[in-house]
Amino acid sequence: MIIVRETFTAKPGCASKLAAQLKGALEAAMPGRARVLTDLIGPFNTVVLETAAGSVGEFETELARVMADEALRVKMQGYTDLYLTGRREVYRVV
Repeated sequence: MIIVRETFTAKPGCASKLAAQLKGALEAAMPGRARVLTDLIGPFNTVVLETAAGSVGEFETELARVMADEALRVKMQGYTDLYLTGRREVYRVV
């Protein structure tokens, strides 16, 4: 099993909006399979999208399916205007 974390540094004042947009969009596309986290202690304006998959191949297949979902594209419209930078981390569960 792998855990994928996509970490965003939101623009000041936009972290809550970004978190809400990610959560709303992904609850429909991946019910129960994704969660959104925000900073409590650490760098300000951090929003993390965390998902799990059985393997990197499974993650890639799921990512392609989600990216092709037109309803999700509509819900995600404008999200890139809400953050400054981001990164993806992939971890193997041991």
